[in-house]
Amino acid sequence: MVKVPPYLQPGHTIALVCPSGFMAIEKAQTCIDVLQQWGYKVKVGTTVGSHSSNYFSGTDEERLINFQQILDDDDVHAVLCARGGYGLSRIIDHISFKKFKKQPKWVIGFSDITVLHSHIYSNCGVATLHAPMAAAFNDGGYANEFVGSLKLALEGKRLRYECPGHTFNKKGEAVGELVGGNLALLAHLVGTASDIKTKGRILFIEDVGEYLYNVDRMMRQLQRSGKLNKLAGLIIGGFSDMKDTERPFGQNVYEIIHEIVKEYDYPVSFGFPVSHEKENYALKVGMGYRLKVGKSKVVLDEYVDELD
Repeated sequence: MVKVPPYLQPGHTIALVCPSGFMAIEKAQTCIDVLQQWGYKVKVGTTVGSHSSNYFSGTDEERLINFQQILDDDDVHAVLCARGGYGLSRIIDHISFKKFKKQPKWVIGFSDITVLHSHIYSNCGVATLHAPMAAAFNDGGYANEFVGSLKLALEGKRLRYECPGHTFNKKGEAVGELVGGNLALLAHLVGTASDIKTKGRILFIEDVGEYLYNVDRMMRQLQRSGKLNKLAGLIIGGFSDMKDTERPFGQNVYEIIHEIVKEYDYPVSFGFPVSHEKENYALKVGMGYRLKVGKSKVVLDEYVDELD
């Protein structure tokens, strides 16, 4: 079983950092304001609203130093990555988790933050939060149930989600530790020190902005590397802004995935609300969940009993 970081209490501090791509401070201001309204103190890292002139929120060294400082700060109880993008792969092997293993805190985010979720799960045995980031709070988003699920998760509430059934779903029930995240990053991490074991786990995947043939390639990477074998269950989230080639690939994204996973006998849920869009529930990576895939609906809830 993984180690669960302490849940937050009023007055605890959440730090915002950008360990990957750049984000203007203005884009994170609503998030900062709402976190304070939730009763938390907010510490803003130097990589949020930095003076970077390129894609990244700072040089590799600047991003590494800021993240390490926040991770080791005794006054910080949770680390919210303000945005994803790309960049963690360039610094992940230089981050020290020595203190973090002894005094774990919640690490929050999705997309490129999948690198952190996977690395921490595999190397530290600590739960993390795959959840909305700063931009999700903007334009009234802070009031929706998906950002709200982050609040509930931080407070230690037991999470339970439902979504409608899908034609490609494979009915069944599964119990296991929940792992996964962004498909592109999961494929990218195969064979690295941040790779994850999936046997007996519930795997979830999502992605954005990929060519359809890329999805096919990445899914076959997971298949050929054994990541799809002997899963407890599989959750297919949102795949938004998919692109096709001039000569069409010939299948949509769910058809591509369905063709690859239909041979397996574990339950599979398509269209689950975890994605790069508004529909992005907070999921506690590494913790035990029960997945029930029925004919008309899917239920995913935290499993509190001891896992086998």
